[in-house]
Amino acid sequence: MNAWDCFRQLREQLAAMGVEEADLEARELAARAAGLDARDTFGWHSRPLSEEEEQAAGQLLARRRQGEPLAYVLGEWDFYGNRFRVTPDVLIPRGDTEWLCDAAVQAARNFPAPRVLDLCCGSGCIGISLALAVPQAQVVAVDCSEAALAVTRDNAALHGLDVPRFQAVQADALVPDSIDGAFDLVVTNPPYITAQEMRGLDHSVDAYEPHLALFGGEDGLDFYRVMAQKPAFRLKTGGQFFAECGWKQGEQVAALFRAAGWTDVHLQSDLAGVPRIVCAVSPETKTDHSL
Repeated sequence: MNAWDCFRQLREQLAAMGVEEADLEARELAARAAGLDARDTFGWHSRPLSEEEEQAAGQLLARRRQGEPLAYVLGEWDFYGNRFRVTPDVLIPRGDTEWLCDAAVQAARNFPAPRVLDLCCGSGCIGISLALAVPQAQVVAVDCSEAALAVTRDNAALHGLDVPRFQAVQADALVPDSIDGAFDLVVTNPPYITAQEMRGLDHSVDAYEPHLALFGGEDGLDFYRVMAQKPAFRLKTGGQFFAECGWKQGEQVAALFRAAGWTDVHLQSDLAGVPRIVCAVSPETKTDHSL
């Protein structure tokens, strides 16, 4: 069997399983099994697979058949044009979150040397992507999970980021004033799944992704209440805040920040036109911004 035959067989089996992007997944799995580049299939017809590589392809397919997400099977995933290591200790980076990352990147470019907080960082994909896109930025990535921070640190090293440009620190986003220093910009994708939504999660999410990074309290708003009223962080005067929220939560989250005295509170939409990014300026002083 050559690499192309392996790809075709994987594609047929994935399609039979009901996988929507069977072509993409088959390329990724065949490439991983054979140590090839999934983005360049030229020459796959003439690349024979060893017995070990064929067995590896079968093992990878078996994991997908059990419902394990492709990102965990591969151990890596793309986000904002960069590739990140992922494990079941962190959420899989989503394309929707790239809009949150881009909003923070554009805002960070308005500061000469911004100090940025990536709160509830998980894999570190947001903070690392921002540091790569804004070379003058200094980023602190914070999570309550040491296992997640280990993944963050691996990803930072993978992309050549080290202290002082990038630091990964353990702290609890629900504990007021638990993070040292003041920041020009805070970006966060906190847990926001409601109790009812947790009961209806897709198997691939419920069985594999960390519930600690998903559950946001009975109504999904626990983290936003704390961040609006008694945050774990301190923003400098005129500092900017960006948070992702659930597709039905935008107005509720914005109202929490307005009630707490934040200024210039508004929503940005994702690619589908859903208002899921809450933007605000620190309560002390309003500042101009370009998003």
